[in-house]
Amino acid sequence: MSNRIRQLERDWDCLLFVRKTRQLVLTEAGRSLAQVVNRAFADIRAEIEVQVTRTAHSVTLAAGPIFASRWLIPRLNRFRRQHPEIELVLQHGPRITGIGNMTTDVAVDWGSGDWSGLEFSHLMNIHYLPVVSPDLVRESGGLQRPTDLARYTILHQHDRSEWHAWLRLAGVADLELADETVIADANVTVQAAIDGQGVALGTFPFIQSELDSGRLLCPLDIPLHPARSYHLLTRPGGRDSSEIESVCAWLENEASVFRATHSRP
Repeated sequence: MSNRIRQLERDWDCLLFVRKTRQLVLTEAGRSLAQVVNRAFADIRAEIEVQVTRTAHSVTLAAGPIFASRWLIPRLNRFRRQHPEIELVLQHGPRITGIGNMTTDVAVDWGSGDWSGLEFSHLMNIHYLPVVSPDLVRESGGLQRPTDLARYTILHQHDRSEWHAWLRLAGVADLELADETVIADANVTVQAAIDGQGVALGTFPFIQSELDSGRLLCPLDIPLHPARSYHLLTRPGGRDSSEIESVCAWLENEASVFRATHSRP
């Protein structure tokens, strides 16, 4: 071993160890090199563990926060019962613009069909309705007409486009709002409404349970039907894999049942 170390020092033209009686002490260069080597071996070990432990029948699926938490997760038991041979690996789903940032086998994304290089099929539509906590309505003197929104903080999800579209639909496009807050995560927006932070546009029927439980009210029954909807995305030829096809077919079937039981004109 000592001969190999000396050979390395000659090859690299640097001293790696200080040799003492029955002891080798790393030099500064030796410590630095040891850290780099340890990190490299850790990366190699982690990659081997991923490749070895990932089963031949795993499928990765990306979905956004509100779709995953409010629609997909409650149905996972059914998937496991129907397909015990498939390991479904769920990942957070960023907005996909094309095949270049499709990092999973399957994805559920929100859009209007502009996914360059990918195959996609329609899953479901949603609609928006203003939702608010009962306590906030009592504190703010009621919410019976769209113009009453001027007294409330408006909670925007991601950007202001949906609320602007809803206000136009309600005939109050020029309404001056008292305050506005923009929140990136749909689930956080819902929670902010539950906590009385303002009025949000609820994504229906995903949050119907919040109305059924009384945690939220829907005082203005003017639904906004967006042009975009949820789609199922795969790479070209991806569904040739029997496991990926099983996941896609299951999602499409669950969506079909969901549409039939939650349709709204």
